[in-house]
Amino acid sequence: MSVLTARRSDRKPRPNGSLSVIIPVYNEAPSIELVIERVRATGLPREIIVVDDGSTDDTFARLSKLRWGRGLRLRLIRHKGNRGKGAAIRTGLEYATGEYLIIQDADLELDPADYPALLAPLIAEETNVVYGVRESDSLRRGPLLFLGVRLLTLVTNLLYGCSIRDEATGYKVFRLSLLRRIVLECERFEFCPEVTAKICRLGERIYEVPVSYHPRPAGAGKKIRWTDGVIALLTLLRYRFQPRRRFDREYETERAALAAAIAD
Repeated sequence: MSVLTARRSDRKPRPNGSLSVIIPVYNEAPSIELVIERVRATGLPREIIVVDDGSTDDTFARLSKLRWGRGLRLRLIRHKGNRGKGAAIRTGLEYATGEYLIIQDADLELDPADYPALLAPLIAEETNVVYGVRESDSLRRGPLLFLGVRLLTLVTNLLYGCSIRDEATGYKVFRLSLLRRIVLECERFEFCPEVTAKICRLGERIYEVPVSYHPRPAGAGKKIRWTDGVIALLTLLRYRFQPRRRFDREYETERAALAAAIAD
């Protein structure tokens, strides 16, 4: 295991079917070891990238004591201070090398046993991005969160002309080459609306599969608040109208190719 400071990686995704899992974590000492154990138990990842986002409990100490067997790479990265989930994901992306990438929250609300179903459409080359739809879509989340998720999904579908059922799901799975194409700016929980907006703007189809969901209440450590919902709505609006050249790393290349084709 190696402890790394955040820096930009020049590694390229490998088209070999390998899986990278990014686990952003902040003050999840009671659950982090079990989450990693369940991820390992799937037998699917070749690489787990844990980004400790400045935890103030003993999360990092527990991570530092983990031992790993052969064939599985663990990268443990630590932010000096708490920057937010989006920042942790962006840091993890700098080290990812697999063909596929899964974002795994550390709160045990979502089950890694669903990995095979999430990866199947990617492996079959039916899509480049898969979202896990939380089928137990109930008021157990709390009425405010329940209604907020429904509103975000409705606004996403109206703004971007898609037909997804769960925009805010924590299970988002990508072909890494697609995610590397996008310039991400997120710091906190706006990762979800930002990446959804930009993927839709690229014309990508979001494939959805059902996943199990076990929501925990705020009293058990849930960190998202109503203000994050407001920020998510504003994020969806912002990126609906942002010029594509601002976030698409291949925009100029595509324009040049189109111009050359027209000239011929």
